[in-house]
Amino acid sequence: MTLSQDLTKARQQADQLDATDGLSGFRSQFHIPRHADEAVVYFCGNSLGLQPKKTEEAMQLEMQKWQQDAVNGHFSGDFPWMTYHEFLQETGADLVGAKPSEVVYMNSLTANLHFLMASFYRPQGQKRKILIEDHAFPSDHYAAASQVAWHGYHAETDLLLLKPREGEVTLQTEDILKTIERNADELALILLPGVQYYTGQVLDMEAITKKAQQYAIPVGFDLAHAAGNIDMALHDWGVDFAAWCSYKYLNSGPGAVAGAFVHEKHHDKDLPRLQGWWGHEKTSRFDMDNQFKPAPGADAWQLSNPPILSLAAVRASLEVFKEAGGMKTLTAKSKQLTSFLRQMLEDCCGDKVQILTPEDAQGCQLSLVIKSDKPGKAVYQALTDAGIVVDWREPDVIRVAPTPLYNSFLDAYRFVETLVAEL
Repeated sequence: MTLSQDLTKARQQADQLDATDGLSGFRSQFHIPRHADEAVVYFCGNSLGLQPKKTEEAMQLEMQKWQQDAVNGHFSGDFPWMTYHEFLQETGADLVGAKPSEVVYMNSLTANLHFLMASFYRPQGQKRKILIEDHAFPSDHYAAASQVAWHGYHAETDLLLLKPREGEVTLQTEDILKTIERNADELALILLPGVQYYTGQVLDMEAITKKAQQYAIPVGFDLAHAAGNIDMALHDWGVDFAAWCSYKYLNSGPGAVAGAFVHEKHHDKDLPRLQGWWGHEKTSRFDMDNQFKPAPGADAWQLSNPPILSLAAVRASLEVFKEAGGMKTLTAKSKQLTSFLRQMLEDCCGDKVQILTPEDAQGCQLSLVIKSDKPGKAVYQALTDAGIVVDWREPDVIRVAPTPLYNSFLDAYRFVETLVAEL
């Protein structure tokens, strides 16, 4: 079959798949940027999700309350500010496979990692190392390294770095588990991503957690690229803690309030934690007696009263996820959409594009390396100039992330059609 025939067949398949897509109506609930008077192909939800149309209304509601009720807005309306974070807990928990009491939206991602590591990274004697990946997202590396230093140790010796096998770019689950086994006597904490930001690989969080539990090693996950992308079961897996941002697949706006998870098995423990007044039990929070009484569940890790306008954007986005049927419904389309994109890439430009993301461990994201005579950065720029929004990660990866809420199968076709023309 010729390239032209491959593209024609792919276009027909895209039209058929869009016609039977039960989630296609949700595309109209988002503001999609335009280029040359046409909607862009937005495959950058792994970096910043599009704005739901509900967001402006949700934020405006709180602006009006602030205008009209001022301080009384803490207690008025359908969403009083005093308990606002609680309105996000049920749907937020569903997205990561948790109980509502295990989830709280607060702070930013790296801040949450620090606060959680203050509780779960408790080095003693030779058991003081943190296991992270060699190519961790820089902020995670900085956080882990600074935690090690904070306790008087040295990142050069007390960060254990996971590396792919020689000649490979992704991690093998077998190697992760063996690394835990070999170093169990020295590991005080495991901190890994749910989805690796560069390659798009989905890690086997369940297997990693199970292995860590055999040696009583606390395990936490950075779910920045997993939340809103893949189906998870943090509670059932027994994960100790996790944190995630909400501006990528969760579409809550740049710098939006992040999420945190603490398994209920830790809720009644006398864990050390950095304390603030919003982590105090709410019925006696205003007694002002300076006797900290932790709130039940993950709420105890809160510090300050949350930014309501930012939480309003999170609430609006989570409503869209709930209306769509939650992660099981979304991941069903995601698998179909990403697999369709992968198949088109293999059929139409397999000799010029290498897909780093393993097929058996993929979410929305495919990480591509250009193998044609044209430099990858030039191909990325040409895509951008054509109204295809993807992103570039040094040294040579184009990250492509079709998301099930607002991307169509036609988007996938348009991307490949444009890419073929630029190779």
